[in-house]
Amino acid sequence: MARMHTRRRGASGSDKPAADEPPEWSDVDAEKIESRVVELAEQGYDPSQIGLKLRDEGVTGTPIPDVKLATGKKLTEILEENDAKSDVPEDLRNLMERAIRLREHAEANPQDFQNKRSLQNTESKVRRLVSYYRGDEIDPDFTYSYDAAVELLEE
Repeated sequence: MARMHTRRRGASGSDKPAADEPPEWSDVDAEKIESRVVELAEQGYDPSQIGLKLRDEGVTGTPIPDVKLATGKKLTEILEENDAKSDVPEDLRNLMERAIRLREHAEANPQDFQNKRSLQNTESKVRRLVSYYRGDEIDPDFTYSYDAAVELLEE
């Protein structure tokens, strides 16, 4: 993954193994997987946490290494079909939460210049992501501000 706000070179990321079908040891019915995904979403887990839980705990004791291979659908597609999808994409939500924490810290500690820089970088990423998601995932006339983020995450 390339580092966005530093002069260092990017870090190489690992690739998923190229597989066409789920492994033989993971032969769980697709409908059971989907119902478990929806159940976990209703318990308040984010899509990334659901994927980790399925990988580690599985469904009925059998691990699910890749939801898309097992069901033919992405985890977020399953959530969308069952109306369990969050109103804000997970990556954007996490960045907004970080920006809110950083801003509150900056107000309490005005001499923390590293924090101010980190806040600038985080808000820059948020604005970039907002323009990516605008229209599809979030309101077409949404513009990021601290107050808008607080309001959006309270819902």
